[in-house]
Amino acid sequence: MHAPVPYSRPRPPVVASPLVRDDVPLGSIDPQEWNRLANHLPLLTHEYGSALHRTRCAARETGWQPRFLTAWDASRLIGAMPLYAKTHSYGEYVFDWGWADAYRRHGRRYYPKLVSAIPFTPVPGPRVLAEDARTRRALLERALGALGHGHSSLHILFTDEAQAREGAAAGMLVRDGVQFHWRNGGYRDFADFLDAFNHDKRKKIRQERRRLAEAGVTFVRKTGADISASDRAFFFECYERTYRAHHSTPYLSLEFFDEIAATLGDNLLLVTGYRDGRRLCTALDVFDATTLWGRYWGTREYVPGLHFETCYYQAIEFCIERGIECFEGGAQGVHKLARGLLPVATHSLHAIADRAFAAAIADYCARERVDVAHSIGELESGTPFRRNEIP
Repeated sequence: MHAPVPYSRPRPPVVASPLVRDDVPLGSIDPQEWNRLANHLPLLTHEYGSALHRTRCAARETGWQPRFLTAWDASRLIGAMPLYAKTHSYGEYVFDWGWADAYRRHGRRYYPKLVSAIPFTPVPGPRVLAEDARTRRALLERALGALGHGHSSLHILFTDEAQAREGAAAGMLVRDGVQFHWRNGGYRDFADFLDAFNHDKRKKIRQERRRLAEAGVTFVRKTGADISASDRAFFFECYERTYRAHHSTPYLSLEFFDEIAATLGDNLLLVTGYRDGRRLCTALDVFDATTLWGRYWGTREYVPGLHFETCYYQAIEFCIERGIECFEGGAQGVHKLARGLLPVATHSLHAIADRAFAAAIADYCARERVDVAHSIGELESGTPFRRNEIP
């Protein structure tokens, strides 16, 4: 990937660009047209974004003011960019609090900033939605053109590698991070998956699962219409309880989960743990034919090993049963490595309007990227798999 350079205003395009608008809300766009651009990825769909907006989870009052960009060929939608004006950095999972503090200490305002992201969702993928590079460049230039007009910076979070290269070519800074993803090695079942582990790691996971079973904990997995309103209410109770236990405020509401159950139900997996016939814990994941995204979990009480089983082992079993290729375990979590999720690099793009700050942040991102590459190398050496069994 290209070395980052401080952002400078891009030159006007030589070729004619499509019409780019900033005044078309998501609710006014045909869902089928949006989903075509989003390649029908569940967490990028019109239904998922609309649920965030309609339930006011991502709205002006929560610090997520929608400023979506769209590109048009006459009346045909040919490109889009989910974009928000942010008044804080919560719910992003790419941490820039230090940058905001540096602005404050120098008597300058970091907020509002512009963020292209799926709110509260650290899932890698495209953020500039268009089939051709010309349209993607036009959308990116329009977003960059807003800098210096009341916005300190532009941040494109968890973009894919191809779009990270396009952003770097446009003068944006590239910042890397680490996530942990599981790959399906064509396993017949969970026991076959564990057989690929070295002896010590395999033994530990078997012990974790056996102790839960001996404690009387069992699990049920549901998808689609089998997930009832009662199931969702219990899930939300656990989700909210767990956030509060960590002194955090839940970002999402029961109304939001009810809405995506109605519109994306066939893409939802609900795992519920029981003990002595009573519900104990739960996790809600999103999936399609190729990928499962680990999203939210909660519990009524702490039980050793419960989190690993509910969030990882049950998800991996589901992927093996369905032939799903990849399980993305969400943000952070070195503990995932011992469960068979391997480190991968994630990418975000940043443009800073103030050139002095841009130079300092470019240096920081360059050094951080080296550290991330070293960390991934060290983590890979700690894989639980036997060397000839790494998927």
